[in-house]
This record gives sequence, structure tokens and C-alpha cells, in this order.
Amino acid sequence: MGLALAIAARQRGLTVVVADALQPAIDKACGEGLLPDAVEALRILGVSLESDEARPFRGIRFVCGDNSTAADFPGGHFGLGVRRTILHRALARRCEDLDIECLWGQPVLGVCGNEVSLKDGKFRAQWIVGADGAHSRMRQWAGLDNPRARGGRYAFRQHYEIAPWTDYVEVYWSSTGQVYLTPVGDNEVGVVLISRNQQFRVQDALRWFPQLAARLGSARVISRERGATTGMRRLRHLSSGHIALVGDASGSVDAITGEGLGLGFRQATLLADCLVRNDMASYQINHERLSRRPRFMSRMLLMLDGRPSLQRRTLLAFQRRPQVFERMLALHVGATVASFARDTLAIGWSLLAT
Repeated sequence: MGLALAIAARQRGLTVVVADALQPAIDKACGEGLLPDAVEALRILGVSLESDEARPFRGIRFVCGDNSTAADFPGGHFGLGVRRTILHRALARRCEDLDIECLWGQPVLGVCGNEVSLKDGKFRAQWIVGADGAHSRMRQWAGLDNPRARGGRYAFRQHYEIAPWTDYVEVYWSSTGQVYLTPVGDNEVGVVLISRNQQFRVQDALRWFPQLAARLGSARVISRERGATTGMRRLRHLSSGHIALVGDASGSVDAITGEGLGLGFRQATLLADCLVRNDMASYQINHERLSRRPRFMSRMLLMLDGRPSLQRRTLLAFQRRPQVFERMLALHVGATVASFARDTLAIGWSLLAT
């Protein structure tokens, strides 16, 4: 999220320096599906992706056993499947356009007051922002490292060389966890496994998801498997002195929502506004507001985790009432759904009747 914040801050007239221990293009374990609200957040940042850099998808499909159901995003909007490395290059290009100084290969070694120590020197800044992920060292240095964590799951991602057979992101459910399939190119799909078993890997998991295994067939694996932990993390405080946090460093929702990138982009825009006003109290309040919906959706989806009977009944209920799945997806991507409470009661009754 460091590049997104740098762009948002520069758009507001601030002078920005980005320091990163790695060299572009940086890859991370990520589902690589940008929901429509994330696509809109990128547009606001002025970040563009060429047509050959991303693949649109129209909605979400749930698959459980032999049953499946799909819903389109509201208003004809599309999400984008994009490799994390390509997204990083696009963000870096935008930084270059805005004359943002990026110090690649420069790990941050520590902070003292408003001074930052790098591998090759030091510099002073009015604000120092930690955008260094769920295991943030900046958070530790600022004395903010008291996350209230919920759950503990493991996500692993790999890419396969095969033409996508769908224009949906597909979510496969089983007793062992979930597998997300995202079309990310004309001849490439990303597969993400999320489970509570730290030893479980994507190739191992396919035997639990026979429909997906049949689809992939003998497709060639074309990327190294990457993994990360995921869960619900919430911080009491997001800033201290000259230091503020953004993205996963500032708390997170479980990867089951697919909201990580979009939420981080919105946090970056919010923090940039608050830095201009020197108003961290507003950042704390509105950061909580931004996280409320993704946390709610995460809790709802996690109710299905490890419960194959409930997964099957939920899917059957969605098949009987497809409008409920559509409205839940609309709520998930930030659309206002006035009838959600009524639909929740309807889906609950359908589950009892199934």
C-alpha cells in the first residue's frame, strides 16, 4: 500500500519518498482479483492498466460439490483479474509520472522521532507511514503492535497456464477450506487455497476439489507457490507521534472477502486527506468505518468455513433465491441494499427449510 499512499499524498501536493527493501516488480501472495470498488479506487488514484495487463470478470460464482450459483456485480460493473507484479508496475509507473522519489533496495532499519534510518543513510520527514504488511516492523517500532487477531488461516497462490473457462471469480468450498480461481490473462488463471492447515498446498488441495482439478487437467504450473497468513486483525491505535499505519499494517480482514487490496486503496486515500489536515483522530474514526463492511462480510463467510453441510444448504438456498445472492454481492462491493435485512431473514428461512 506504500505506492498507493504515495500517489494519493502527491495528488494532494505533498512531497513523498518511498523506501522499499525489494526491487520492482514486487510479488506477494494475493488473490489478484480487484472488485469493482477497488477498480474505482485505482481510477481515482490515476492508475491505469492496459487491456492486455488485466482480465475483466463480471461477478462471483460459488461452487460446492455438483452445485453452483453465480451473481453479477451491480450496475453492469466489472472487476479485474491482474497479476500482482503487473499491478505493482502500474503503481510504480504512476509514481514516476508524479515525480515521486522511490528508493528501491533500501530497507528501513529503524525510526527515531521523525528520522528514518535506511541502509544507505537517513532522512527526516514530517510523517512516516508504515505500509509494511501484517507483520509490520514499523508498527512494532511505534509501540502500536497490539493487534486483536481472530482466526489463523493460511493462503497459498499458484498460477496455471490455461485459457480461462469463465468470466467469474470462482470460489470452491469444501470441508478443508476454500479455493479461489481468478482469470488473470488470456491464457492464465490464478488459484488460491485458504485453509487452517499450514502444511496444505495448492497441488495437494486439488483432490478435495475434483471439479476444479478436472478443469485444470494437465495445465502447466507457471509460477512459484507463494504463501501468507490471513485473519481478522484490529488495532486500538493507528498512529503514534510522527508514525501512522496503512494497509495490512493497520489491521486486516480475512482473505475470504477478497477485499484486501480495495480496502487498502481506500485507506490510502483517507490517510492522505488526514495527513494534509494533520488530523489523525479523523483517520482513526474513518478507518474503522471503512473496515466495518469488510469485517461484517468476512464474519458471514467464515461461518461457512469447515461446515460442508451448511455450505451445501447455503448454496441451495442461493439457487432458490438468486436475488439474495445478487444483493449480498452488491452489499459486498459497497452498493446500498435497502432490502438486505429482509433478504437475510429469507435466506435464514431457506436454510431451515433445506
